[in-house]
Amino acid sequence: MRRRLFSLLAAGTVACAAAGTGLTAQAAAAAGNTAGSVTASAAAETNEWKNVRIDGGGFVPGIIFNQTEKNLIYARTDIGGAYRWNQADRSWIPLLDWVGWDKWGYNGVVSLATDPVETDRVYVAAGMYTNDWDPSKGAILRSADRGKTWQATELPFKLGGNMPGRGMGERLAVDPNDNKVLYLGAPDGNGLWRSTDKGVTWAKVTSFPNPGNYAQDPNDPNGYLSHRPGVVWVTFDPASATAGQTTKKIYVGVADKENTVYSSADGGATWSRVPGQPTGYIAHKGVLDHKSGTLYIATSDTGGPYDGAKGDVWKLNTATGAWTQISPIPSSSADDYFGYSGLTIDRQNPNTIMVATQISWWPDAVFFRSTDAGATWTRIWDWGSYPNRTKRYTMDISSAPWLTFGANPQLPEESPKLGWMNESLEIDPFDSNRMMYGTGATIYGTEELKKWDTGGTFTIKPMVKGLEETAVLDLISPPSGAPLVSALGDIGGFRHTDLAKVPPMMFTSPVFTSSTSLDYAETNPSVMVRAGNFTDADRPNDSHVAFSTDGGANWFQGSEPGGINEGGTVAAAADGSRFVWAPKGVAVHHSVGFGNSWTASTGIPTGAVVESDRVNARKFYGFSAGRFYASADGGATFTATATTGLPAQGNVKFKAVPGHEGHIWLAGETGLFRSTDGGASFTKLSGITAAVNVGFGKAAPGKSYHALYAVATIGGVTGVYRSDDTGATWVRVNDDQHQYGNMGEALTGDPRVYGRVYLGTNGRGIVYADTGGGTPPPPDDTTPPSKPGRPAASAVTSTGATLTWTASTDNESVAGYDVYREAGATDVKAGSPTTASFALTGLSAATSYTYYVVARDTAGNTSAASDPVTFTTAPGSGGGDGCAATYRIANSWPGGFQGEVTVKNTGTAAVDGWTVKWSFPDGQKITQLWSGVHTQTGADVTVKNASWNGSLNAGASTTFGFGASWTGANGVPTAVTCAAG
Repeated sequence: MRRRLFSLLAAGTVACAAAGTGLTAQAAAAAGNTAGSVTASAAAETNEWKNVRIDGGGFVPGIIFNQTEKNLIYARTDIGGAYRWNQADRSWIPLLDWVGWDKWGYNGVVSLATDPVETDRVYVAAGMYTNDWDPSKGAILRSADRGKTWQATELPFKLGGNMPGRGMGERLAVDPNDNKVLYLGAPDGNGLWRSTDKGVTWAKVTSFPNPGNYAQDPNDPNGYLSHRPGVVWVTFDPASATAGQTTKKIYVGVADKENTVYSSADGGATWSRVPGQPTGYIAHKGVLDHKSGTLYIATSDTGGPYDGAKGDVWKLNTATGAWTQISPIPSSSADDYFGYSGLTIDRQNPNTIMVATQISWWPDAVFFRSTDAGATWTRIWDWGSYPNRTKRYTMDISSAPWLTFGANPQLPEESPKLGWMNESLEIDPFDSNRMMYGTGATIYGTEELKKWDTGGTFTIKPMVKGLEETAVLDLISPPSGAPLVSALGDIGGFRHTDLAKVPPMMFTSPVFTSSTSLDYAETNPSVMVRAGNFTDADRPNDSHVAFSTDGGANWFQGSEPGGINEGGTVAAAADGSRFVWAPKGVAVHHSVGFGNSWTASTGIPTGAVVESDRVNARKFYGFSAGRFYASADGGATFTATATTGLPAQGNVKFKAVPGHEGHIWLAGETGLFRSTDGGASFTKLSGITAAVNVGFGKAAPGKSYHALYAVATIGGVTGVYRSDDTGATWVRVNDDQHQYGNMGEALTGDPRVYGRVYLGTNGRGIVYADTGGGTPPPPDDTTPPSKPGRPAASAVTSTGATLTWTASTDNESVAGYDVYREAGATDVKAGSPTTASFALTGLSAATSYTYYVVARDTAGNTSAASDPVTFTTAPGSGGGDGCAATYRIANSWPGGFQGEVTVKNTGTAAVDGWTVKWSFPDGQKITQLWSGVHTQTGADVTVKNASWNGSLNAGASTTFGFGASWTGANGVPTAVTCAAG
């Protein structure tokens, strides 16, 4: 469980629909001292915000494929919002960055639904906690443009995107026949809800009989484990109605071990418990094969996602009412030590189903696959000679190597693992080879899934680029070495040498479950210190503090006082000679050297936050409960200063300014404060009504004092601000589309790059922007072109055709189109015209082809694919000999690909020998070729038949294949010719 950060701000209301980037109000003009004069700019800067790449880092409980549009895929996270898949570069696009402080809980997504009728429509059930941690009600967010803009309907109850049971579902669903109708399964006794106007208004379905009674711990005083997941999934039978009619048959899953599946046969008017259903477990998933009328359920003995020790898989013949247990390992077996979830159907081959272990920590997750509707199963791995395992897969984590977690376990455990918390396992409804699944740390997937059934080995890779889900607890940007070092929840933290690349490994020696604090020695920045959390009883020989003397590249442990389980805050002296540490729940201590021994500090309370002066190595500071403390003897003794009026409660952050002894800035719920005398006195800046954090970066050109950054509320607007004049005036550097919920637990500028600010979020990772660069850049163009019209095929011959289509429109301009031929698992790009027509050549006679078109604009946005056109080429010329050749890319990987060419005798007489020719458009080079003899001169390729496949009877065909290299692009030749003889 990752809990939210607690310092709430009195922020202004944030509209859910897309808003402009201007600051909507000015700060009040201040009177008095210069440092306290605050004037917010009338308009914010326009800046591009990017993620510091980590790739993943948190639980992905749901991956949702649209059932009617290819490559339209969404992912939901428990604290980091929702994402849409971008097929062009195989990355994820964040959709809820506009969520601000007033509605931070909307970043908890408990369910997501993509409309199968109007595929631009998408819905989110938002709300992070159902106990008092989240003060807001839940909401249904709705978008008619794939998540670019949103509207919200607040619900009369809370939703729990980060509560127990969040991996079950999906509890939000769109009627596939009448998309005005949506259902939502609600938690905590609120039952089933329905909308009949595309999510604008909602009403309780009073006829639904069971709101669900299961809770992990009904007596939990925190209200967390006592949460009741309630109604957890809704599944429609689309075959029970026709388009435009309300779907008649609906199935609903409930978190009730004795009554877990309900149904309606009259469009939701009446409901009944499905007779004969299994009892004793909760149905995490309910998936219907509407072709056969089979409902599958995967069950577990808990709501998950962290636990689950028993479960079963069942199927219901909805025509006869017969239930059949089809568990790969039944709950009655001693070998079943897990519940089931992650249930999916191959919609291209509905008898093929898969299911995952909901939680199987040891030795790894297990995925099961059946090609006969559950009669028999195979496993993704089997036991060999213990402790060895035989596997149908290989893992390639080269894009995110930290996924080993720095572990080197003993067999049968391996690192990386297949995963854990595997609640979402999904086969692409349009591509049986593609599967994605969520884990507690990432999204994995494969595009070779069918090799499972043929004895081959398929590769599993991270499919998580663009999805960032870390909770950021601290950031430092030293004046030399790596530009950024991070302290993160759940995965410890990283040294970021390149912001655009995934770091190779998290911090080890020791590994912290969460790193809570970082610091470096200002005048000796290669010296660093970090503190963090793990359960001390589990690792009694490890310490909760670690040191580095090479800028965070390598770490070593120090000793520690007794009784520590959580890291608290830690500070390094300006020259790296000593350290002060305030572990959570343990008295403040200091150490000379690298923690060989620690001595309790005096004069400062347990639980204080500590920081160091950035000039004087003997000075350290502390803060607790409205009092500021200072030490002049290296942290041995502290004295409370006489200053008053500082925030007495809430989350307070303060930092000392590099290069200015005694200069301190302090952020808290009542505002932003400044001291120039080591905390002896503070001045409150007027016009800033609340602040979360403060940081420093390189001074603006012509300025001598550091640029200041603050997450603060100015003029009623909570945002990220920069001041280049010591806090006299401020400019907002984020905008309404980049608010990141409850951001700001970590914040720092860059001492080497003016205007660069690094911002930590609670679930969206680390983001940064280069601000203050003079003329603001134009707003990002994120609007894709409109969907092209369905192509029309004309001038169809035996070897070619011309496609034309209605042109796309765009808010800027359409740059061109990509024409694709459907070819099974990997569609082939036929060409990239700049106009709305394209001539196809090199086709085979009397052959059916299907093509579709995607538009591109000048910013690189791609449209939805057009509806496809299918046509058949004309027969061959009749009489005599002749042949045609068809080229396709069978497989592709970075730098290489496998090609295949089919040669067909299109005449009426046998041929004895053939020659195929083409020219590569992008400089590809054949490295090997089989079933033929080839020569290549530059781009020109000639292939003649082998001795055994040159003779082809009329209508017969043969195939040759090749391996080749490519760089930059891998276009298909525009013409492939074949000559007989």
